[in-house]
Amino acid sequence: MIHLKFLHKRRLIARILLLCMTTSIAIAYAPAQQRSNRNANATATNPTLLTRTTTRHEVRKLGYGGTLTILGAPVGSITIEAWQRSEVDITAEIELKAETEEDLARLATVNNFAVDEDVNHLSILTTGTHDRKFMKRAARNFPKNLMNLPWKIDYHIRVPSMVDLDISNGRGAFTITGVEGAISFDAPESDANLTLTGGHVRMVVGNGSIHLNIAQRNWRGADSSFQLASGDMTVELPEGYSGEIDADVLRNGQIENQYTALTPREHETFTTRSLHGRAGAGGSKLTLTVGDGTLKVKKTVLSF
Repeated sequence: MIHLKFLHKRRLIARILLLCMTTSIAIAYAPAQQRSNRNANATATNPTLLTRTTTRHEVRKLGYGGTLTILGAPVGSITIEAWQRSEVDITAEIELKAETEEDLARLATVNNFAVDEDVNHLSILTTGTHDRKFMKRAARNFPKNLMNLPWKIDYHIRVPSMVDLDISNGRGAFTITGVEGAISFDAPESDANLTLTGGHVRMVVGNGSIHLNIAQRNWRGADSSFQLASGDMTVELPEGYSGEIDADVLRNGQIENQYTALTPREHETFTTRSLHGRAGAGGSKLTLTVGDGTLKVKKTVLSF
């Protein structure tokens, strides 16, 4: 039994490192992350850069049970709220920086987003100087001196509550409320805040934080996983919650369990780095994994 647990933990360590180090979003945005660091230095040494912020608004039909794919910007936040309409409402705040108004206008032609529609599937695809293939295809003679200038897009999106989400983002906050479909989210760096009642969630974050607030007394959906390579994860459970919890800190850090109604499952023992338990009558399982950091399980009070 001890040998099997050791092998299981080693596999978990290898899995989270592989997901966070070789996931497609990390690979796609690695050059953008490097340029982002250079952009910050460029801004610091050149405080005279002009800033232009524009807002773009789009509305598209999407029925319940549809799928929304979002490819975010290398830098920028994504906020998603559920509502009762069968459409997706997109508001994007696009911030550009450059030395002249002419350069800002040139950047505005590429640093933007496109909306692609298919049968019950909608895609929001960020375009810009971070995407070498896009630039070669759409802006071959684009000035090289504009390629590394800082920019970001903050998305605020409203979606039907029963919709599936497939989201990849760069560096920036992520907030989601009320969605009950399947949710996939990847980001190399993010502070994620989730208020959910169910669904099937797969979340992988490299560095940052995850704060999950479960707003019902049971998870209405399939087993879900939340993985954080480095940072702090907090999970708030309401009083009277029923469900299964598998929580592990893989390397450095500890688990702080403040939810007294969570008890060990058969043949399990809680430790400061492993907590496999059941609350109430049990139910869907939440797998919580932190590589290095603190993992807190605490009680919250329902708002109704």
